[in-house]
Amino acid sequence: MSEFDFEPIRGLPGDLPPGETLLWQGAPDPFRLSCDAFHVRAVGVYFLGMLVWRTATGVSAGEPMVRAVGSALSVTPIALAALAMLGFFGWLNSRTTVYTITNKRVVMRFGAALTKAINIPFGIIEGASLKAYADGSGDVALKLKAPNKIAFLQLWPHVRPWRLASPEPTFRALADARGAIDLLAEAMQSQTPIELTRGGPAARDTVSGGGLQPPHALPA
Repeated sequence: MSEFDFEPIRGLPGDLPPGETLLWQGAPDPFRLSCDAFHVRAVGVYFLGMLVWRTATGVSAGEPMVRAVGSALSVTPIALAALAMLGFFGWLNSRTTVYTITNKRVVMRFGAALTKAINIPFGIIEGASLKAYADGSGDVALKLKAPNKIAFLQLWPHVRPWRLASPEPTFRALADARGAIDLLAEAMQSQTPIELTRGGPAARDTVSGGGLQPPHALPA
């Protein structure tokens, strides 16, 4: 039994009030979250580069190739431990996270040691954007209307990277990010006009209260 067994509805801190309907729930993909938020691939490349550098340094110093490679491989246990730890954090965050869309709000429940449930009513969302990958996965970021603001560290890793001044709560590493943002757009536009951006890798197109507009490239 876990602490989440006591949730009246999975991912929600309480029962839905009258008139509110659950439309969608999702969670981060563990592998994609490990790579994007915890940078498993970048750390792996770093240790691989270190291995090559140590080998090259040993050979240039006159060591036999076998000895130089053996010396370089001494960092392997540290590398494997670091990668395993980051992968575990990605898996744990994925397992304890539920993103929810109702017909009135977005709810983000996450946290292993300290569980948080953040409610974001549609009325304070200025727009939404999609960062998509070729396999259909991606992130859906929510831009909040000023002066509404949620601290970056309070949201991490469920926040758009590097938006420190104006943090954007983000559905990270969704397997079907396009489906999620399309459903969010439909739900929000039934309540209030919004600006929505979506597109492929490093590209976004705009949706406003009037409907789809021609796509144009924006920074990811």
